[in-house]
Amino acid sequence: MSTPVEPDPLAELDAVHLGPEAVRRYLRRHGLGAQRRYSQNHLVDGTVLEAIVEAARIVPGRNVLEIGPGVGILSAALLRAGAQVTAVEIDRRLVAHLRERFLTIPAFRLIEGDILDLEPSDFVQAPWDLVANLPYHVTSPILHLILGMEPRPERFVCMVQREVAERIAAPPGGMSYLSVFVQYHAAVRIVRVVPSAAFEPAPEVDSAVIAGETRPRRLPAEAEEDLWRLVQAGFRERRKMLHNVLPRQLPAVGRERFGAALAQVGIAPDRRPQTLSVEEWLALAEAVGPLGPPAGR
Repeated sequence: MSTPVEPDPLAELDAVHLGPEAVRRYLRRHGLGAQRRYSQNHLVDGTVLEAIVEAARIVPGRNVLEIGPGVGILSAALLRAGAQVTAVEIDRRLVAHLRERFLTIPAFRLIEGDILDLEPSDFVQAPWDLVANLPYHVTSPILHLILGMEPRPERFVCMVQREVAERIAAPPGGMSYLSVFVQYHAAVRIVRVVPSAAFEPAPEVDSAVIAGETRPRRLPAEAEEDLWRLVQAGFRERRKMLHNVLPRQLPAVGRERFGAALAQVGIAPDRRPQTLSVEEWLALAEAVGPLGPPAGR
């Protein structure tokens, strides 16, 4: 009697064998129906999987953090490319499945928990990259956590909602607080748009893959904190003119000081927050100077 051959954990659901029916069969076989509360939509398009790995530019031995690995479709592709993968998964069912699937793969390490309740610096080692299909309901908090920490990733390649990707990569005129935050930290681009049909189950919105190369920090910690307070103040009333919204949101600074700072850096006072580039926010923050302690402290 021949001995049953165990499936190769890195070959199952690879880019060649990926597809809606293959993923549905896999989920049924392992009793792993998608959980809406965790934004679980499994990638079924092999060309998109290949595009993510290509954009990540993995070199053998590279430390990669993956958030929300699901059943390990992207994890396996990263491992095949030679990455040392640390995956963070919140769903206990998927944690058990991933532990069993990648049991024999020493390059795979699994952390159980909510990434927003953890300290990634405890389990990532520089140099490292973030490569992930991010849970859509917590994309912004995750980017704030990862880009605000030390050591930061040198590169990130993430699947996010298309609308969020366009907001992140927006030019001046369509900027948001998230645009300014991410573009301050990294040079970012949209790699490709991904239709909802590329997932099982299909979400109600299209997605996109973004890639970013992290920049060196340009401000010390205290000045960076003041920058984000200034940008947040502006975007609380994004359709209002700067010379009105900034004094209203930061009254301790005062209208006169803001007016002088805007004039100093050549920003017209009737500009709206979404029209300012990252460089203009940096110049304005420098001209305004320290904001003092936040109200209530």
